[in-house]
Amino acid sequence: MCPVAGPGFLTLPDRASKPRDCGFTHVLDKGLPVATLESLVATAGAYIDFVKLGWGTAYVSEGVQEKIAVCRAAGIGVSLGGTLLEIAVHQNAVDECAHWMHALGLEYVEVSNGALDMSTVDKQDLIKRLAGEFQVISEVGSKKPSELMITMEWAKEMLDDLDAGASLVIAEGRESGNVGLFGSTGDVHGDLVESIVDIVPVDKVIFEAPKKDQQTWFIERLGADVNLGNIPPDEVIPLETLRLGLRADTTDTLPHPAGGRRKEP
Repeated sequence: MCPVAGPGFLTLPDRASKPRDCGFTHVLDKGLPVATLESLVATAGAYIDFVKLGWGTAYVSEGVQEKIAVCRAAGIGVSLGGTLLEIAVHQNAVDECAHWMHALGLEYVEVSNGALDMSTVDKQDLIKRLAGEFQVISEVGSKKPSELMITMEWAKEMLDDLDAGASLVIAEGRESGNVGLFGSTGDVHGDLVESIVDIVPVDKVIFEAPKKDQQTWFIERLGADVNLGNIPPDEVIPLETLRLGLRADTTDTLPHPAGGRRKEP
């Protein structure tokens, strides 16, 4: 059963503990103060696997190195937002960006091509270039609502990114939760998800799902140990309760005490 710091009298879904191989919670930091991050880690650090310093926020924030140190001490990986690296590519400043990331003490780098024009070939060349220095997390999907990818192209690009040296791949949903994996109203493109999980190892995919209904959909479809990303800091604990069936939205995932599934009312 799940190793949570609770009273222990409930039977809950199986949940991997840190360091995890799956069931990652990938948090979006839009510029948290160091003290706020320290408070979050003290309260919910056991449930956080990665923190992304969103888009270019790290470039204009104070205390970035301190925040990285806080996360490292708690076993939490940190990366900059992929958009920042895209801008560095666009301005021929990849080496300078990589040098800065090393100086910050980062072990992870996000490689994306959803904000500026970059071919998948160039993206995978960049992954190969950086994989010898960092753990690469690639992102697949455009950040622009008007740009849709053919379903099978997502899975192929993910596999190619993994072959190029990425450790994990992110399926784009944005902070807004209404592009990429989702429709304009936040509904999940189920056929897209199915095509991904049919072809790509699901433990290698982080599905961006910033909204509760989206998180619920993925947990019900793929289980408590699905990798979920773009989680707002104040939603880490609520997400963990969704994973464990401790919220009305997912109580149907609770195991029956005798070993079967809980009956529907």
